[in-house]
Amino acid sequence: MSQPLVVRYKWDEIDWRKLERSVFKLQKRIYQASKSGDGKRVHRLQKLLLKSKSAKLLAVRRVTQLNQGKKTAGIDGVKSLSPTQRLKLANDLRLDEKSKPVRRIWIPKPWKTEKRPLGIPIMADRAKQALAKLVLEPEWEAKFEPNSYGFRPARSCQDAQQAIFTAVPKKNVYVLDADIKGCFDNIDHGALLKKLNTYPKLRRVIRGWLKAGILEGEIFQKSRAGTPQGGVISPLLANIALHGLEYETKQALGDELFNYLKSSRGQAGRKRSQMNLCIVRYADDFVIMHESREIIEKAKEFVQQWLKQMGLQLSETKTRITHTLKSTDGSEIGFKFLGFWVRQYPVRCRKRGYVTLIKPSPEGQRRHMEIIRKTLKQKLAAEQEEVINQLNPVIQGWSNYYRHSVASAIFSKIDDYMFHRLWNWACQRHPTKGVEWVKRKYFRRYEGNCWRFRTHDGKMLNLHSETHIRRHIKIQGIRTPFDGDTEYWTKRLGKKFVGNNMMRCA
Repeated sequence: MSQPLVVRYKWDEIDWRKLERSVFKLQKRIYQASKSGDGKRVHRLQKLLLKSKSAKLLAVRRVTQLNQGKKTAGIDGVKSLSPTQRLKLANDLRLDEKSKPVRRIWIPKPWKTEKRPLGIPIMADRAKQALAKLVLEPEWEAKFEPNSYGFRPARSCQDAQQAIFTAVPKKNVYVLDADIKGCFDNIDHGALLKKLNTYPKLRRVIRGWLKAGILEGEIFQKSRAGTPQGGVISPLLANIALHGLEYETKQALGDELFNYLKSSRGQAGRKRSQMNLCIVRYADDFVIMHESREIIEKAKEFVQQWLKQMGLQLSETKTRITHTLKSTDGSEIGFKFLGFWVRQYPVRCRKRGYVTLIKPSPEGQRRHMEIIRKTLKQKLAAEQEEVINQLNPVIQGWSNYYRHSVASAIFSKIDDYMFHRLWNWACQRHPTKGVEWVKRKYFRRYEGNCWRFRTHDGKMLNLHSETHIRRHIKIQGIRTPFDGDTEYWTKRLGKKFVGNNMMRCA
């Protein structure tokens, strides 16, 4: 029988920042031990953290309160736990090899006809995975490569975009725009567990999650490969599986890179030549950039062989070789990555003869405008304030994502489109009224603009162009919040890093 969990306060009265600081101190020690290569000390500290009541409470809080899927049930139907149930779950939380099968659901991919499989573990397994992630993440943050950005604490799509911008402007390059086919669904379990290289008990627990099986309706399937999308620890396991791609590709092409640099620029140095090959990865999407198409093709061949070790392969339909300044083989100029379009344009006023611009991709613009159109069509009978409340988060979120790119003209273009859609919406609501009446009812003056979509009590629709464009500062090299440099992270993350709050940095 499990012992009652001794806590000083009720669930709603727990000092979470105190627990976060306590867990974070131990995570920093795990990071430092992993950085120094002391595997025994890493495992000893990980076992200590797994027994911590603070870590168990934080793990339960994450899956029951902070995660978006907190109201999604597994095969046992458990969801939306009460405070008492959360405390009981934290009290009973033990890592064991037994785990329930995941519930398989299919969700449509955005703007595509195909669907993506999603595996939903039960709430208890999700809490166990969150606890395991707390102990594994600092160990692997000490090992991960500098240009890996997906599903890592304090790293974002904008960091990946800025890494590309840093590599591209000084030269025009060929690009291998690659995508791994079904990455989460095809990772080889044996290869992943071998690469994980953890102590036996935790290895058996993770193996139990991987082999738990899939329940789709009433049909049970064995899990022979892959990590279920929907599991808390799945993104971390995918990053571990793909760790080493950057380093080993540069090592394998070391002679070719050295000879190319020596013949083209008369310079020598293996380290310098390897820096000319830029690899940026965000989860299972990555790009490889270099001035020589021959080297890019060799890199593609090596990556294909490297991925086979993990049971993976490149997607033939989504993987292509392009150039940032000119069209090759009839393909479009530049490449798209994480919703951005990276391209170089020829100009006369620059010393190099071209300029590098990163803009919102045309597909991203069309999708956003389609969301605005559909929202207004669905809200034809709704009040003006309801329309504003529905659209403002969409506009602000999209603008914030692209505010670090060359998007000023695009923001203005979408504002023009949105105005016409709003005008049509207003006129359709009142087909018998004149244009002056419609304007007085829905559009009012604000800071010199007499066509702001605004209610009589001052609530108004945001404009994309009101979001100021500013350059994103890329994270430095292999920096991670676990490195203990509080001054750097407080300056970079501001209030997000108050109290060393790793739950909000992740």
